[in-house]
Order: sequence, then structure tokens, then C-alpha cells
Amino acid sequence: MQGECRTASGSKRALDVRRTLDGEVTLLIGGEACRSAALLADELPLIVMNSESYSLLVGEPANRRRFLDWGLFHVEHELRDHRQRFQRALLQRNHLLRRGKLGGQELAPWTADLAEQGEAVTLGRRRFLEALEQVFRPLLERLAPDIGEVSLSYRCGWDSSVTYAEALQRGELSDREQGFTQTGPQRADIRVTVDGFSAADTLSRGQQKLLVASLKLAQGQLLSSRQADVLYLIDDLPAELDQERCERVCRALSSTGAQSLITCIEPQSLPGEWFEQGLAMFHVEHGVPSAH
Repeated sequence: MQGECRTASGSKRALDVRRTLDGEVTLLIGGEACRSAALLADELPLIVMNSESYSLLVGEPANRRRFLDWGLFHVEHELRDHRQRFQRALLQRNHLLRRGKLGGQELAPWTADLAEQGEAVTLGRRRFLEALEQVFRPLLERLAPDIGEVSLSYRCGWDSSVTYAEALQRGELSDREQGFTQTGPQRADIRVTVDGFSAADTLSRGQQKLLVASLKLAQGQLLSSRQADVLYLIDDLPAELDQERCERVCRALSSTGAQSLITCIEPQSLPGEWFEQGLAMFHVEHGVPSAH
């Protein structure tokens, strides 16, 4: 199977997936074997919307951190090194804390590096969230105009009235007692509220889906603005949505100009004009696909 993707630099490179008779799969990018998941993610950004996407609202904070960090990975390339160094410093500091008795001189270098990299990651996340909001709000107004006043606020993972270095210094004794670093970007979260109340608690399932779709589409538009192709994979789009709301999402997708793969049970739930424009449709019955 062959295809083509446009990278953030605007250049195009061929994607080639080869499968041997014994089942071995090889992925080639620009004719060279791809040996890194990060390289593949860089070349072919995928935005997935499925039943697990609700975790952006109702799941653990780690899900929302992953959403932010996916955006940082693709949009702010210069922050990749800071994230890697932060993770390394966090692992090393926690390793030392688990050892129990240790001198301050052992812990200090990793604490200093953790503070520096943590501040850089936090600033990057804040920038990304601010840029995301600018795109997200008009999308939400388009998809769910009656949803209420939605607010996205970033919680950095420590007392924001002090620097991360100060927070680490204040919490060092407790960290030693617990055996791990208790504050920092690894504890960050996005609070999503509607009219001042938790979106997870106040919105219906259909409204939650529209809010999540707005976040995902905004994320894709930010990346597309950096001259990189985005591929949307959407599973069972009509679920929890009536036909009018489903068509709103479809038209928002269409306006992006990006390629989208959508699964549904009834094709009538998709806009009729899509079929007039030559929409490619595959019917799957008993696990066997056929093109229409």
C-alpha cells in the first residue's frame, strides 16, 4: 500500500507499507525503513475520535495531559528536548528518593534540572492551550451553539503562586518521606467547565461528543496551519448524535480539507452532498469489505 504525506516543512514524502507472505510488515518513508514510532507520528499525524475520546472530559488527568503533549509534539518541535529532559530528570529524582537516606548534594542537580525543564514544558503547554482556545471557540459555537459558556483552564501541578523550583524546595521533605516527586507537570490537568460547572457532570453524552469533537478539530487545524497533513479517524460518528448534529460535524470536517475516514452503520446519517462529491464508501459485511 502506498500513499503520500506532507510534513510540517511542507515537503512531501511517500509512505509505503509492505507485507511479506510470512506476515512481516515494513513501513518505508521516502524509500527508507521507518524504525521509530516518533518519526511515523511526525510524518503522519492521526487524530482519532472514538468511544475513548470521552476520556478528555470524564477520564483521568493523564488523558488530558496526553492531549496537550500530542499538540506540543507536533506544533512546538523545539519543546521535544525539554519534555525528554524533564522525564529523565523526574525518573532520576524519583529513583534517588526511593533509595531513602541520601544527601542533599545527590538530589540537588536533578531537582535543578527538573525545575528548569518543568517550567519550559508548562509554558509550552500554556501557549498551546491559549492557541487552541482561539480555534476551539468558533468551532464549538458552530457545532453546539446552545451548550453554554465553556472554559478551559490549565492547572500546572503545583501552587502557581510560586515557581516550580520553589515548590520543589518546599515539598522536598515530603517527597523524601513519600519516595517520589509529588508536584510538577506530571500532575497537571485541564479543567473543562460549562457555566462554571464540570463539563463531565453537566453535559449530556451527545453534548460531550460535540465538545470533544471541537477540541479534536481545533487541534488538527492548529497543526494544519503549520503546513502538515492531518488524517482524521472517526469511529461511529452518528452515535449519540441526531442527524442535524452529525451533519454539523461532517461539514466542519469537510471545511478542513483534510482526509477523513469515518465509520457508521447507516450512511444516511452523513450529508447527502458528500456522496454527490464522490465520497468513497466501503461496505463491510461478515468482516469482508467491498467498495461502492
